[in-house]
Amino acid sequence: MTGFLRRGLRLQLVAAISIALAVPAVALAAENALRLPTQTAIAVHTVDQNGHTRASITVTGEDGRPATGVVAISDNGTQVAGAVLDATGKATLVLSLPEGDHSLTAAYKGDGTHLESTSEAAGAEASSGTTPNFTIAVSPATLSLTPGQTGTVTASVTPVNSAALTAPMFVTLSCSGLPDQASCTFTPENIEILPGATAAISVSMVLVTQAAGGTSSSSLLRSSPVAWAFLLPGALALGGLAWSARRRRWLNRMALMALLAFIAMLGTTACAPRYRYYNHGPDNPPATPAGNYTVSVTAQSSNGVTAITNSATLGLTVK
Repeated sequence: MTGFLRRGLRLQLVAAISIALAVPAVALAAENALRLPTQTAIAVHTVDQNGHTRASITVTGEDGRPATGVVAISDNGTQVAGAVLDATGKATLVLSLPEGDHSLTAAYKGDGTHLESTSEAAGAEASSGTTPNFTIAVSPATLSLTPGQTGTVTASVTPVNSAALTAPMFVTLSCSGLPDQASCTFTPENIEILPGATAAISVSMVLVTQAAGGTSSSSLLRSSPVAWAFLLPGALALGGLAWSARRRRWLNRMALMALLAFIAMLGTTACAPRYRYYNHGPDNPPATPAGNYTVSVTAQSSNGVTAITNSATLGLTVK
């Protein structure tokens, strides 16, 4: 009898686990059933002889209407750039590719009403001149964050014709196109390309978004007992001097000087609103706004006469 009960409990446990595992899959299937299939197409052509190739991507739903969201461009299976689709379901970007043959595909990441899809491969041939140069790519090419989250992307800088260098080439990286309340940092921010170098140099790019609220206090006096420990006795002392000044003229002068010093101290310490703002930010900073953003990652070098600039784009989604 005991064995029978144990077998029954095991069966019930297995059934419960099976149901628990099946529910998310059923929910995902139901969600996907409400999303339209899509079709992604890519067309590429060479822009100039410095490895720049223009890629045009179009994503349409099964109903013929344009899709929204982000796409990632891959070169022979490795992501190199990303972009945001416009209102017509299209995106155009210029890729910085090393010399040689390339096979490019576009992968659409989907949205609330459309499923993911990947284009057929499109061939591209990039060429370079004889002057020293470099290319840049980012991976992953798309990133999805919620306000307050941090994401990491790898930017790869590949030397081109570095054998023609007579001295090291220094390259500085920066980013633009970020939403409000977001920032990016590079480690390292500056890299060095040596004469004859051929290997790609990897740089870590960290994107930071801001959650609603923040940690700044609206008043230092409310949040800092230490401030009260200094200011309250000082205020009482000034009050005492002012009371005594009615009887003695020299105390009147001392009270005035002490009052001026007290006001100056308030203006040059964290009690000043301007000081708090510049050193601690706004009292209640807003969150990074939701949306899709094309972030440009730029690598630039200059020899004092001419500047070399190459960029790669990243598709950023803030939920």
